Amino acid sequence: MTILGASDPVTASAETLYGADDLTHLEGLEAVRKRPGMYIGSTDSRGVNHLFTEIVDNSTDEGVAGYASRVVVTLHADGSVEVEDDGRGIPTGVHGKSGLSGVELVLTRLHAGGKFGGSGYKTSGGLHGVGASAVNALSLRFDVTVKQGGKVHEMSFARGVPGVFDGPGPKARFTRQSGLRLVRKMKRGESTGTTIRYWHDARYFESGATLDLETVRTKLRHTAFLVPGLTYVLRTATDATINEETFHFPNGLADMVEFLAPAADKPVSGILLMNGEGTYKENAADENGVMKSNVERKAEVEVALRWGTGYERTVECFTNTIRNVHGGTHRKGFERALVRSVHDAISKTRGLLKPKEDPPTLDDICEGMTAVIHVRIPEPQFTSQTKDELSTAGITKVIQGIVEKNVKAWTEHRRSKSEAKTVLQKIVDASRVRIAQKQQKDAARRKTALEGAAMPPKLVDCRTTGVARSELFLVEGDSALGSARMARVSEYQALLPLRGKILNVQKAGLGDALKNAEIASIVQVLGAGTGRTFDTSTMRYGRVILMADADVDGSHIRTLLITLFARYMRPVIEEGRLYTAMPPLHKIVTKGRNQQTFYTFTEREMETKVAQLEKAGKQVVKPVPRFKGLGEMDADELWETTMNPATRAVRRITLDDVEAAEAALELLMGEKVEPRRNWLVASAERVDQAAIDI
Repeated sequence: MTILGASDPVTASAETLYGADDLTHLEGLEAVRKRPGMYIGSTDSRGVNHLFTEIVDNSTDEGVAGYASRVVVTLHADGSVEVEDDGRGIPTGVHGKSGLSGVELVLTRLHAGGKFGGSGYKTSGGLHGVGASAVNALSLRFDVTVKQGGKVHEMSFARGVPGVFDGPGPKARFTRQSGLRLVRKMKRGESTGTTIRYWHDARYFESGATLDLETVRTKLRHTAFLVPGLTYVLRTATDATINEETFHFPNGLADMVEFLAPAADKPVSGILLMNGEGTYKENAADENGVMKSNVERKAEVEVALRWGTGYERTVECFTNTIRNVHGGTHRKGFERALVRSVHDAISKTRGLLKPKEDPPTLDDICEGMTAVIHVRIPEPQFTSQTKDELSTAGITKVIQGIVEKNVKAWTEHRRSKSEAKTVLQKIVDASRVRIAQKQQKDAARRKTALEGAAMPPKLVDCRTTGVARSELFLVEGDSALGSARMARVSEYQALLPLRGKILNVQKAGLGDALKNAEIASIVQVLGAGTGRTFDTSTMRYGRVILMADADVDGSHIRTLLITLFARYMRPVIEEGRLYTAMPPLHKIVTKGRNQQTFYTFTEREMETKVAQLEKAGKQVVKPVPRFKGLGEMDADELWETTMNPATRAVRRITLDDVEAAEAALELLMGEKVEPRRNWLVASAERVDQAAIDI
């Protein structure tokens, strides 16, 4: 091994050498042409559309500042784009430091313009001084006409280089020449302004990249909504005709919300307009480039929104008229404010949300909502040159405070309180639907998992593969299972023991129900799913028989099971496949050589039967034995009284009146205690005191 010291020579191939001469400095607009995607976002059709956006935004800034009232966009038949405004015009005077005219400076130098915090613009969409010069750099030909100070000046560029064309179009001969050309004096009554016409250079874009007419139309329409005092005219020229469209919306964002809302979406609320101003602080550089902390900024906020009956959400965000496709900090503040103010309003409105219900989420609140957010701030920060997302941090709290204040006033004002309550009810309903759908999905997943798993070990299955004759007994307790196992006909009778009382599903959702081990076992054994996915054609048994003790606890267990089937396996009831067994309470045995056995189901029936037997001269074994439960019966008794199809008595559970059944379940098993208490008190006189099992 050879170890080289600091002074030892090291040889290397020419390919690995890297010195100062390998560094490249791109001057002027060369950087734009070298890496166009960095400045216009992409080199496909979106990049071509962005060129148009950069030019028209400059004219819009003149309108926002109050100096322009009309912008005319012409899409010429030769593929060029022309944008004309009646603003102040790009400054034509000579810039002191560069020695260039204002026109040549802003169109040939990156980061040059009147939007870096000077007095030219209070707020603007163009901020980096890159937009127009980038368009110039990527254009075969770029013509600018400025009407200002009684004079009309012109200047042309070829790929960012100033000069003169000897004819129309980009194919005319070009001669380099710096400086503005004075063309003529302005005519009386002629307005000031700037006209720019450019032909983009296809070599910097992907094959087939073109300007999209609908994108242009949408841009002009959106901006006309945002700047009510500005009129946009779109002219599309062909070789023979010129089509013209005008965009002017005096009601601003209110008109925009109406336009964006789906046509079939009927309004649930009127349009809620929110305007306000606020301040925030950020670090910023002064005119000399010195960074200062806690510079106070002023923000103007305008929001319009409405709720409709539909489910789609439309939220458009803008900063200084520039559309922010991906939202940003202003949208974050808007959404935080909505969640907080709506939660507060719902909590203050009685009867909207049940005590155990979760509050609505942002998606619930925004369901069916159409909203437009527009902020005007000086020197906003974006995540990229294409301004798709606002990143100015301070605006979040400003818009949050304004929106919270306005939403609160809307929900509490006597004139709008009723409308607000309708919207809040819609939001709560959306939340419930979302939760129900989630529970259905979770239940479906759990159902799949349950069906795919092995059957519960406690299931005593039958041998038959035919569904028609088979029956499943849901047996109360393990003690009754022993007798039932010996009593059953194993060919077609299956047993599933249940431990204790199952969950009251009238008070719990499907997700919680399936977490209950006993309910999960029932669903798994039946194999037909739950809720909307329940399919009786896949049921493993022809009948389901609820077999519980003939006492108060047994009655409660039967009621809980009936509630389960009514809520999540209703087709079993609708098809008449759910039964309850009727085990007897008493066993009456006569004395003597020819003993007889009778079973009765109530105390009164037992007394009547004993009296009949004694009247007939037969002696009855007394005291008459009473079954404390299914586990007290031996196999023969259980078979004869409860499981033998030839001798047993069963009740079929029916659903003749759905509404009455739903009302009964809600009354007896629902969350509200007061109606149940009132019903019990009112029904007390109907109870036969002697029939109560003490």
